[in-house]
Amino acid sequence: MTSLDTVRGDLALVILYLNKAEARDKICRAIQYGSKFLSNGEPGPAQNVDKSTSLARKVFRLFKFVNDLHALISPPAKGTPLPLILLGKSKNAMLSTFLFLDQIVWAGRTGIYKNKERAEFLSRIAFYCFLGSNTCTTIIELAELQRLSKSMKKLEKELKHQELYKLYAC
Repeated sequence: MTSLDTVRGDLALVILYLNKAEARDKICRAIQYGSKFLSNGEPGPAQNVDKSTSLARKVFRLFKFVNDLHALISPPAKGTPLPLILLGKSKNAMLSTFLFLDQIVWAGRTGIYKNKERAEFLSRIAFYCFLGSNTCTTIIELAELQRLSKSMKKLEKELKHQELYKLYAC
């Protein structure tokens, strides 16, 4: 394989990556947060870049609420405890609501939606939905870590038991 083939392969992977809206959103996020860091809240070109990329990122999230809506109505994985199912469904409902309301907020900031007061109100509701969704996600992840820890301890105990059985069987 020549170096040209390697470059072509690498470029094909970059193109595949850039063709995804999530990838473009991540690049915009990196630019936005980098410019936010550079501006340090002071007016200037870096703050302008931060504000414009903030609005641009919202376009990549258009209709993304459908993903969490689908997860909300999908059946849970077998063996999942009821509290985790309820937390997961709550997370999906709040994240879907956030993403839906965020589209109205974006429309308000671009001038498509004219009621600025309502857009600001919806922005606050969206923020609380996002906060609630992240809280649910954190609790779910901690519970999953606890479940994994318990199952690993159980496996270790079984392995020790098997090793002792082999020692005494010999």
